[in-house]
Amino acid sequence: MLTPALISVIVTLIVVGLLLYLIGLIPMDGTIKQIIRVVVIIAVIVWLLQTFGLLGPLGFHHALR
Repeated sequence: MLTPALISVIVTLIVVGLLLYLIGLIPMDGTIKQIIRVVVIIAVIVWLLQTFGLLGPLGFHHALR
C-alpha cells in the first residue's frame, strides 16, 4: 500500500524529472545544462538518502563552531 510519504517521494521525483526535461528544452550552452543536471541529480540523491534515513542531516553550522 502506498503511504503518503511514499506518494510524496514519487511526486517529487516526477516533478524533478519534468524540470530536468524542461531544462533540456531551454536554448543555452550544453556545458551549463550538464552542470545544472549534475547538481540537481546530486541534490535529489542526497535528499532521497536523508528521506529514507540512510544519511543524517547535513548541518554545515556545526563545522563553523
